[in-house]
Amino acid sequence: MVARPPVRLVVDRMTHADLGAVQAIEKASFTTPWPSYAYRNELETNRLAHYLVVRAGREVVASAGVWLMVDEAHVTTFAVAPAWRRRRIGERLILAILDLAIVRGAREATLEVRLSNLAARRLYEKYGFRPVGIRPRYYSDDHEDALRYRKSLAPQLGL
Repeated sequence: MVARPPVRLVVDRMTHADLGAVQAIEKASFTTPWPSYAYRNELETNRLAHYLVVRAGREVVASAGVWLMVDEAHVTTFAVAPAWRRRRIGERLILAILDLAIVRGAREATLEVRLSNLAARRLYEKYGFRPVGIRPRYYSDDHEDALRYRKSLAPQLGL
């Protein structure tokens, strides 16, 4: 067996050139992926939107988006390509999203996740997100409920 050098992962801003790869990850990850024009619209017209990708070499292997509204960061989408899961890429990406939110002045982060998506729920909980409610029949494809999560980003005062 030939030893392979480790793949260098880079978190970067999503660009128009990434849209094809991001759409492929969406289709592989979600039963109802965002339509192809949605990301283009977000990049071009939504001043609240910030999107990141993770690159392994030149390949886009994960993406996430967040809307920064006043002091809240709402994670709008988060996906890792199936072939790249369980390699801690999601952890790097959630930390990058949270860092971006903090730098932009957010004091809390929120998101929704399918009740059945235990892997995602474990990831979010590992990084301090806590369940705060249910959005009944949130998902349009199968009407599954969404679990609402919240995480404080405010600095903790050590007394």
